[in-house]
Amino acid sequence: MYISQVIDKIKNYHYGIRNEQLIDDAISKDQVLYGDITKECTGIVIAIWPSIEVINQAIAKGANLIISHEALFWNRGDHTGWLEQSNNKTFQQKKELLDKYQITVWRDHDYIHSGIPIDDHYVDGIFWKFAKVIGWDQYVIGDTSKYREFLIPETTVSEVARNIMTIGGLKGSKIIGEPNTKVRKVIIPSHNLGDAKAIITKVDKENFDLVLAMELIDFTLSEYVLDSNMLSQNKTILTVGHFNLEKIGMKVMENVVKQIVKNTDLDCSFIDSSDMYNYVMNNE
Repeated sequence: MYISQVIDKIKNYHYGIRNEQLIDDAISKDQVLYGDITKECTGIVIAIWPSIEVINQAIAKGANLIISHEALFWNRGDHTGWLEQSNNKTFQQKKELLDKYQITVWRDHDYIHSGIPIDDHYVDGIFWKFAKVIGWDQYVIGDTSKYREFLIPETTVSEVARNIMTIGGLKGSKIIGEPNTKVRKVIIPSHNLGDAKAIITKVDKENFDLVLAMELIDFTLSEYVLDSNMLSQNKTILTVGHFNLEKIGMKVMENVVKQIVKNTDLDCSFIDSSDMYNYVMNNE
């Protein structure tokens, strides 16, 4: 089976409509980020992003196709002109590694978020799988195709943190608010990059206790939640990092791809990337 055929079959498996629009392959994030799709596929590796660790594991497995959820060269659209112009050393070494072993990288971002078929309807593959693994799939509220809002049995934010760290094999997490704050209503918002008026209003009006953030910055949303917690409102933020959270959901693609190539001798495996973060703890 050619690499191009594998990619086409994966695209056809997904819903293909995101934000009420048909995914346009010409402008979608889901591009061939590197390599040659006309080659015979020798094996498939799936990962949250194509790090050096993942590339090395693909090489060890003899796989020449990496399916990643995030970018290869550290920018949206995977533009490389700026890296070539500056003779970026990390870019050159990563490129040489891909060239040496003739590895192709394809990004599955918009397609997997558009939906995978579950129980006769389509759901966001990343967040459905995350909810399934953590045991929240039965507690989804709001838009039940997105799996971004939940009403869970009462627990504490620190207990949620421990569960996610165990599931993801993570070394730590960051909490804003008292760790023993009781939480029930959880939201996973989109990127937290600055202007937080919309999410602050939603959290306030709909009484969310826990924001399970992917990115976290120290102003706007973080300030609001900390002030709310100091006023004895059950509002907290928990983050383990964007890639660390979504990698838990990306594992759904392992079984999907195995079904797609089941009549071939192609090996397909999910690479559970190591925790992006190391922590230095105060001994006090």
